[in-house]
Amino acid sequence: MPIAIKDSTIDITSEKLTKELAKEFTKYLKGGEFVFLYGEMGVGKTTFVKYFINEYQKINNLTQTEITSPTFSLLNEYQVRDIRIKHYDLFRINRKEDINNLDIFEKDNKLITLIEWPQLIDDKEIKFITLTFNYLNQLNDRSVDIKV
Repeated sequence: MPIAIKDSTIDITSEKLTKELAKEFTKYLKGGEFVFLYGEMGVGKTTFVKYFINEYQKINNLTQTEITSPTFSLLNEYQVRDIRIKHYDLFRINRKEDINNLDIFEKDNKLITLIEWPQLIDDKEIKFITLTFNYLNQLNDRSVDIKV
């Protein structure tokens, strides 16, 4: 599935389409990127992250591990060869002050940072990619808007 990553809207109605998008996305992220994932609960953010990390593991000839939402722990971290992937879920964070204690904006060209529920983040001076997951047609279809 060819995709245009920059400023595009992509159909992810089926889980297969979500998996294909995540697979294509691995070709664009090499380290040092921050990805903000917006969208309602259940729209596919964590599913996308799961397929993204599993594909990254697969192309590096590593065993694919179980990828879960860090809703309660706030952060899950994965080492994929020389790249670390940090997966944050900030759903339970209520105060902007609590964001500062997480050291989210670690600058490292061997790190990919994926952040679900980034609404409380003030410091958006860093370069980031935005994925906005949407429900369409009375929740029957889904799409993701990509902004670079």
